[in-house]
Amino acid sequence: MSVLEAESETAGTGVGATVPLPPDASVEAVEALFDMPLLDLLYEAQSVHRRHFDPNSVQVSTLLSIKTGRCPEDCAYCPQSIRFETGLEVHELMPVEEVKAAARRAKAAGATRFCMGAAYRGPKDRDLEPIVEMIAEVRRLGMESCVTLGLLKPHQARRLADAGLDYYNHNLDTSEEFYPEIIGTRTYADRLETLAHVRNAGLKVCCGGILGMGESRRDRIELLRTLASMQPQPESVPINQLVTIPGTPLADAEPFDKFEFVRTIAVARILMPRSHIRLSAGRSDFTDELQAMCFFAGANSIFYGDKLLTTDNPVPNEDEALFAKLGIAAELCDTTVAA
Repeated sequence: MSVLEAESETAGTGVGATVPLPPDASVEAVEALFDMPLLDLLYEAQSVHRRHFDPNSVQVSTLLSIKTGRCPEDCAYCPQSIRFETGLEVHELMPVEEVKAAARRAKAAGATRFCMGAAYRGPKDRDLEPIVEMIAEVRRLGMESCVTLGLLKPHQARRLADAGLDYYNHNLDTSEEFYPEIIGTRTYADRLETLAHVRNAGLKVCCGGILGMGESRRDRIELLRTLASMQPQPESVPINQLVTIPGTPLADAEPFDKFEFVRTIAVARILMPRSHIRLSAGRSDFTDELQAMCFFAGANSIFYGDKLLTTDNPVPNEDEALFAKLGIAAELCDTTVAA
């Protein structure tokens, strides 16, 4: 009997004849998944993946930094913090027309979701009004919309929902225990509170983490357990590999083991069978072969475009070539807003 079957007490005939772990899976059960022979783990994850998704379809998003730099937070990985000297080019909130033009280019390049990030600790109410206009323009193009603006108050989440926003991104980054090693200006509870406001407003949740910040495997286990225990689970789960930026406290972090990255993708797929698992920051360092392994492990979403906020990303023609080699097609957008 496989690890999955043992945890769920469901009879089976071995690897592949499985059901996903429950959302409240124990630390020991998730640890056992990480400890499986890699090929067995990939088989388990692919079996779960195929029950809920087209295995040859990948959701494509584009991410634009609509306000860059001067963030008051101290996130140790982030070049946008005002506390670090990173040489980042700072710009205030972009005009709506520029954002609309960028969304048009993203759609023409094949993206179905347009994500907008602004470097706030949390937006002021007046900051939301131009962003509400941006959301409306993205929706008019027939694309899904997503924003990440930091901490939200309940009425702000409702304002975004009323504007037609589809997704709100707010990552947990790592485990609650390791979190203070990375961020001191806001707490884990602050992040969970914002996610609760987002859910209560009826928005879909995009929430994931970063691998390679010096955390232990136990921290990765706890991050995935926290995400999986959310009711409902996040619709999108971005898994980032740390991009080391000179001037940040994590500039000299050790490279993260790629097989451990693949294992984390596979366990995320098993724990969150209906979520889109996204390959996010750090993908510019991945070979085609590593990305193919991640797709087999259950990843089915990518960021498309040459920039992710302020860090490099594979250029679109490279992704198109990889998709062609693998026989992968971009997932169609499910928004009902007319173009």
